[in-house]
Order: sequence, then C-alpha cells, then structure tokens
Amino acid sequence: MNESRRMENPDRPAGPNEIERIDRDHVFSTWSFQSDANPTQIVDADGVRFTDAAGNEYLDLSGQLMCTNAGYSAENVAAAIAEQAESVPFVAPASFTTEARATLGKKLAEITPGNLTKTLFSTSGTEAVEAALKIARFYTGKHKVISRYRSYHGATFGSISVTGDPRRMAAEPGIPGVIKAPDPYAYGSTLEPMESLEYIDEMLMLEGDTVGAVLVEPIVGSNGILVPPDEYLPRLKEIAHDHGALLICDEVMSGFGRTGEWFASDLFDVTPDILTMAKGLTGAYQPLGATIVTDEIAEYFEDEMLTHGHTYSGHPVACAAGLAAIETYEEDGLVDHAREVGEYLGDRLAELAADHPSVGDVRGTGLFHGVELTRDPDERVPFGQREDKVSKGTTVVDEVAANAREEGVYLANMINTLIIAPPLPITESEIDEAIAALDIALEVSDRAMDRPR
Repeated sequence: MNESRRMENPDRPAGPNEIERIDRDHVFSTWSFQSDANPTQIVDADGVRFTDAAGNEYLDLSGQLMCTNAGYSAENVAAAIAEQAESVPFVAPASFTTEARATLGKKLAEITPGNLTKTLFSTSGTEAVEAALKIARFYTGKHKVISRYRSYHGATFGSISVTGDPRRMAAEPGIPGVIKAPDPYAYGSTLEPMESLEYIDEMLMLEGDTVGAVLVEPIVGSNGILVPPDEYLPRLKEIAHDHGALLICDEVMSGFGRTGEWFASDLFDVTPDILTMAKGLTGAYQPLGATIVTDEIAEYFEDEMLTHGHTYSGHPVACAAGLAAIETYEEDGLVDHAREVGEYLGDRLAELAADHPSVGDVRGTGLFHGVELTRDPDERVPFGQREDKVSKGTTVVDEVAANAREEGVYLANMINTLIIAPPLPITESEIDEAIAALDIALEVSDRAMDRPR
C-alpha cells in the first residue's frame, strides 16, 4: 500500500517499518542530517524501560534526553493530565489563571533554593533560558552575557547563542553581546577549575560595567557531566555580584532530583538570581519550562513591564503534570533514592572503568554521571572531537552506544562522553543489568584504542 492510500485509510494499523518511513518522509529529525535520520518507532514504556515496534525492550540508562525523571509509570501524572484536559484545557495566560498554574508556582517557590519566589512558565528549556536572558537585561540594563564553551542552553536564537557546543555555529553570528568563558573541566583542560574562575573574574573586569549576567549549568550536562569543586559556584556568584552581574543557573537537565538534591544548586548551597528548569519538571509527561527569579527581581517588575510571554505560558494541562510530577518525587522519595542509588551507580561505574583502559574518566553525582572515553589514558586523547557533533559519520563513542543498545540498554552520548542519567526509580539490580551491558559495549572502545585516527 502506498503512502497516499495509507493517509486515506488511517484506521488500518500500520506496520513499524511503514510508520518509520512515513515519519522520515514527512517529519524533520532534529539535530540531524536528514539523509542519516533513522528513527525507531516506540510503542510501549513501563518503569525504566521502553519497547520498540519490533518487540525489542530497552533499559533507559539516559532518561531519553535526560528528562524522564519520574520513569514511565507515574500514573498520577497521567491522571492529572487527563483530569485537567477534561475540565479546563486552556486559558489566555495574561487574562486568566488556573489552580494548576497558581499551585505549581507556589510549589516551585518552596522547593527551589533560597528566596527564588516568582516563576514565568514557558514550554521548554530553551524558552526558559530565553526568558532568563531578557529578564537579566531588563533588570540590569546591561546587554552582555558570559556563558561557557562546554555548555548547552537550547536551540532558539538567544539560547543557541549562549550555548558553547559546536551546534551553535550554524546559527552564528547569533545575538550580540555573548562572551564565552572556560569551563571547570579538570580532565581535559589546561586550566584547573578554580583557575577558570580567575579567568571569568578578569573577563568581567575587562568588559567594564556592561555584563548583565553570567550563565552556567551548575553541573554541565550534555557537554560532559562536569562537576565543579564545592567552592566553585559560591565563588562564581561572588565574582558576578562584585561586577554588578546576575548569576543564572540553567538547571534544565540537573533539576528535579537528578543530582540527589532537588537542584544542583543545592549541592553547593547557592541561590542563583535566576534559575531555569524544564525536562524533569513534568518528568517529560508534558512540555513545560519555567524561569524563577528572586524576590528582588520579582519586585522590580511590579512597576516595570515584563515585555515577554507565550500563548501557552502556564498551560493548565502542563502545569497539572508538573505539580503531579513533583508530588511523585515527594511521595515516592525519589530525590533521596537518587542520592542513595546514585552512590551505588558511581561505585559500579568506577569498577567498570578499572576493567576498561578506554575509560579515561568517570564523574558525576546522584543519577547524573558521565563516562569519558580515551585513546590514550596518559595523554588523555579523546575518541570524539567537538567537530564530530556537526559532521557526518560515526565515531567510536557512537559505536559504543550502539553496541549497548544491541545489549538492551539505551545510552545517549555527546562528543566523547557517555551520559548516564536514568529515570530516578531505577534500582540497584537494574543498574547491575546496565553495567553488564556497558561492560560488553566498552570492548568496542578498548579494541579501537590502537585504531588509526
């Protein structure tokens, strides 16, 4: 049956290959050369596993895109979505409100650090960052922003401009006033993490009184799972404030229990001036982003217009999902569980590294770890280069992830790092299962250490 007949007969069930072909022909795949796009149809999910149309089951070791924090069986989240959709599915956000939006805003003020108190809702992490950038510029009257090279903040024009990873380059020159700083990358940088802070301090001094904000992921996510020293983030906030700049923490990936605390900022006892979130906010059951600010910033906009908004800001169904997801984290003790089982995960990954010479570094906290691979552990030569992210072809790191998938474990990877960020309900026995698959998959990189580059 050809595609035109398929579209005319929607009641006839389609086979997996047909659905995948229709998808490829009529839907763009993101961050891809379209000729390379090969999406797999997923038909079911439960717990920390999902199943494709061919019946293959995978343990989700990366939370899809580091976002399925609540797992796939949060029944109260699904129920909250249905109930809200049946009662009030939408209201105009500037004219009306709903209990779901108001209650979620209050709840976020309770669980976020310090005096963060007022939230602007959007539909994604990139929109949350866009809002943070505009709020910082409105509040400070300064247009420049310092971000870091190993970072990802989103795909819209502002957020891709402050992103450091090579995917930003196709969108350049981007928005003006963005300056990149070095990262707290102990394994692969010539600067020690605290030395990179001195560099940022000097950057702020040399830029004069023109920088409105310093934007960072407290723990860098897809660009390597970079965990800074305990004193890094507190000192960064001091440096920013010394130069009249705000500190924005992008917690889109690191929030909602991922690190064993509600937010990575909590690990370092720091309250940023602005905090962005998405992903785990609803456990990925609905698209929802949020930008929360301190009471001082909130007070500023009492008599200054907030010239920003979205049609779907505070969407009732998404907010209902967010509130139910937070209740799930609380009632099921998932934040504490992530911290406890995360220690077990770290121990198992360290054991794995000891058995595989191609593992150069293992780092992380809670259920947020990275495994960085190397051709040469002494010289720290990476398998993947930054330019590989925007090039055709398959890297050794891609091959490792593909091999893990053949063993029944889905694993995301970015440049030279395998990203370990499973749903929070994962158990120790499921971690053991994933480690066994990784043990086999890493044989690929071990064999490739002597392969010509």
